[in-house]
Formats: sequence, structure tokens, C-alpha cells
Amino acid sequence: MNAVILTAILSAGNSGLYASTRMLYAMAKEGTAPRLFARLNERGVPVMALLATAMIGLFGFLTEIMGDGGAYTWLINVSGLSGFIVWVGIAWCHFRFRRAYVRQGHAVADLPYRAPLFPIGPIIALIMLIVVIIGQNVQAVVAGQLLQVASAYAGLPAFLLLWLIHRIVTGRRSRMVALDEMDVEGLEIKAS
Repeated sequence: MNAVILTAILSAGNSGLYASTRMLYAMAKEGTAPRLFARLNERGVPVMALLATAMIGLFGFLTEIMGDGGAYTWLINVSGLSGFIVWVGIAWCHFRFRRAYVRQGHAVADLPYRAPLFPIGPIIALIMLIVVIIGQNVQAVVAGQLLQVASAYAGLPAFLLLWLIHRIVTGRRSRMVALDEMDVEGLEIKAS
């Protein structure tokens, strides 16, 4: 049983490291992360992006081993809440995409995948995710345990801070794109 658990942990770690490295590389290629992370070695591996993401993982691991686990708890809480924030974005994008697709005169039947529970599925997902985000550590809020509250909700200000820094550095003034203006062309490809 230990071998199965170890294999699962190594697989999840490898997957996370690969995804994080490629995400940082892609961000550097489009100019939203330092160009240093866009460099590839002769085999096409973004070594600097790989080292940066591996160092963050190593830092998390070392904080657990060397300390009382407090820093590790903060890192887990920030990354966990960030995952929920990402899924809020995915649900919101799915809801708006389908509405824009239909509004622009396309048939839902032309999509390779049609979510059977649309529109209620993304709406329920949005509500559930927001409830989970708000309820991260309600017990600590009720008990007035400020350190635990700060730890549980640290992902929200971290997300907002990174979003604000991105807006300032890139100079992008984002706005909600109107449904009629969304680019939904080229999505009618039938799944084979």
C-alpha cells in the first residue's frame, strides 16, 4: 500500500512541476513573466523555469522539515485557495463562452463537447466554489483566531496582489468583454 501512495504522490508532484514549469515558460514567452524563464536548453527544456518552480517546491518541503509546519500550512492554504479561485474563473468563463457562442449565431451542436447541465452546471459550480472560499475556516472567524483566519484566507490577498502587479507591469487595463465581441470563431471542429 505504501508503494501505491508513494507512486501517487510522485505522480502528482511530477505533474505539478511540469505544469508549473510550462506555465511560467508560456508567461515569459508572452511577456508576462521575466524573459529569463523563456530560455530553452538544447533539448527544448525551459531549465530556468524548471529551477524556479522546483525551488518553490523545495522551499515548501524544507519549511515543513525545519520548522514547526506553520510556513508549510500557509503555503498549502495559499495554493489550495488559489486552486478554488482558478475554478471560479473556469466556471465563469464557461458560462460566458456558451452565452457568447449562441448569441453570435453559432449552434451548440457544432461544439465538440456540450456540457449537458448548462447553464445550471456552471452556476452551481460558481456558487459552491464561492461558498467554499468564504467558508475556508469559519470556525477560526467565529472564534476570533486571527492568525488562523489570516492563514486560511491568505490566498485572496495574494491573488489580488498578483493580479494588481500584473496590471501595473503589463499596463493592461482589462475590462469584461461583451458577449458580442468575444472571439469564438474556429471552434466548430467536430471531435473525431
